[in-house]
Amino acid sequence: MAKKPRIKKHKQKPGLAPGTIVYTGQKSSQSLYIEIFNYSANHITEKELTSIDEALTYKSESSNEVTWININGLNHTDAIEKVGNHYNIHALILEDIANISQRPKIDEFENYLAISMKMLYYDASNGLTSEQVSFILGHNYVLTFQEAEGDVFDGLRERLRHGKGRIKSLGSDYLLYALIDSVVDHYYIVIESIGEKIEDLEDDLFNGSAKEQVTNQIQDLKREILRIRRAVFPLRDIINRIEKSEHKLISERTIPYFQDVYDHTVQVNENIEIYREMVWGLMDMYMTSISNKMNEVMKVLTIMSSIFIPLTFIAGIYGMNFENMPELHHKNGYPILLVVMLFMFILMLIYFKRKKWL
Repeated sequence: MAKKPRIKKHKQKPGLAPGTIVYTGQKSSQSLYIEIFNYSANHITEKELTSIDEALTYKSESSNEVTWININGLNHTDAIEKVGNHYNIHALILEDIANISQRPKIDEFENYLAISMKMLYYDASNGLTSEQVSFILGHNYVLTFQEAEGDVFDGLRERLRHGKGRIKSLGSDYLLYALIDSVVDHYYIVIESIGEKIEDLEDDLFNGSAKEQVTNQIQDLKREILRIRRAVFPLRDIINRIEKSEHKLISERTIPYFQDVYDHTVQVNENIEIYREMVWGLMDMYMTSISNKMNEVMKVLTIMSSIFIPLTFIAGIYGMNFENMPELHHKNGYPILLVVMLFMFILMLIYFKRKKWL
């Protein structure tokens, strides 16, 4: 089987000035797509745009309204730069937004918070998709940057459209919590799917019905768990910083919700560590099953050898063709020898059976 070429994760050229926005992903042909949700307790405006200039006109100045601008298409670095200039976002933050290999992190500034994290979900082909999503929390607005269309926020959109829950009556910090919570909730779906795969492989290995490509399946599981761990492990520190932050954009009434998300991230991390150990156990179980099969084969071969060694010894003695061997000239020597050999064969079978070697 031909070895697949590895995709380079770092495309940024060395020597560029700090703050240079360079898209490091693979989806360079992704079209720019922008969603706008502008809402208050009594109304909501939802629009879909393809022009970043039109989207920037929705920056809300009212203390009663919250604006969520969701930008899809990190390959459009000029649009990211325009957003950064409009909202006075630091150039290094804009650089991190376009760098999809960025480790999950949080940066605090006087007028906004910048958060990067990984969004995990299974696509239509049941493959694990890891996509970077960045959040900018400001006064009465939240900006989200995604690599492409398709995310885990559909439930949140429905809550906004139908006014379910408290989301429309609270501020932009609660919207940030709701977005992060949606991402974390899908972590549970992903790790549950991983758990089911591990349990199925365990059953196959235990029942001896594992396929030949089981080692490839175990390796794929190890890679998936590693990707999930890289995405989830730093998130605990991010939520902890938000929870303990005294930033003016995070109100006290929202802190309990972030505490709840923190508890979820701790639980997800614990589950990941458990499944990580289970996957290593799968490899040990597979090697043990291979060893047991080999032992069974060797056991059968050893018993067969043990049975035929004395028979071969007798045949070897009477196959030497010495003249002074009276049994060679006996009239019934041949059938007598066969009976003796058969008797020894049956006797050894009975012995092995009593020893429970058969």
